[in-house]
Amino acid sequence: MTAAGAWVCPACGTSYPPSATPPSSCAICEDERQWVPPAGQRWATTVELAQSGHRSELREVEPGLLGIGVEPELGVGHRALLVQTPAGNVLWDPPAFVDEQAIEAVRELGGVRAVSSSHPHMYGAIVEWSHAFDAAILLPEADVPWLMRPDPAVRAYSGALAVVPGVTLVQCGGHFPGSAVLHWSAGAAGAGVLCSGDTIFVTPGEDRVTFLWSAPNRLPLPEREVRGVADAVEPYPFDRIYGGWWEPVVRGDAKRVFERSAERYVEILRGELTARG
Repeated sequence: MTAAGAWVCPACGTSYPPSATPPSSCAICEDERQWVPPAGQRWATTVELAQSGHRSELREVEPGLLGIGVEPELGVGHRALLVQTPAGNVLWDPPAFVDEQAIEAVRELGGVRAVSSSHPHMYGAIVEWSHAFDAAILLPEADVPWLMRPDPAVRAYSGALAVVPGVTLVQCGGHFPGSAVLHWSAGAAGAGVLCSGDTIFVTPGEDRVTFLWSAPNRLPLPEREVRGVADAVEPYPFDRIYGGWWEPVVRGDAKRVFERSAERYVEILRGELTARG
């Protein structure tokens, strides 16, 4: 089901169109929010990745939420989340590699109605998933140019988009102009879940979140952008936040954690550095 000739950048996980030779450079890596490996740009096809031992890893994250990762890690190392609903399933933040095991597992759960992502670093194998299930690719209009494999299945949106009842994509801005989160109202036993990629970055202690212009390059996000993220998610109730990786997770009281973290982040940007618990 994968496109044998598609080129993947192992450093960031971005997929490029099939061609006889790899691209001359990776636009995602060359942007200041990512990085080019010191040893230089490398490329691999999807077939080469499978031959080198990459495989999908599937775990139930909570009832109605399936995680799909890749072993060994590839690109930024994130995993996808399949949000399951009676009206159809939504795949969020697909990683850079997909195999038949993952496709068949998802098919047994009802397939995919739409696939989307938090931001360009996590577009991954979004085109392969779309082709496998004839699913729409839903991306914020502001970030569509960052999809290195243009496809007719792309549907652009701005602001908020209700994909199926109970699942809403929310453009927050920040890391990228189109950085987004997915709100799942039935998650966390009905208390609400926010799937945030790294638009809202869950920290290792699982008791706070932070905001970054570039995670690998340790570049902070300005106050205006943080307030934009806060304003965008304010209307939505959520008790849990899943970032872009298996862990960490804000497992409870997540909206209060988010609000407290955003306030503290702005205080530090303003130079209020007195230590707090």
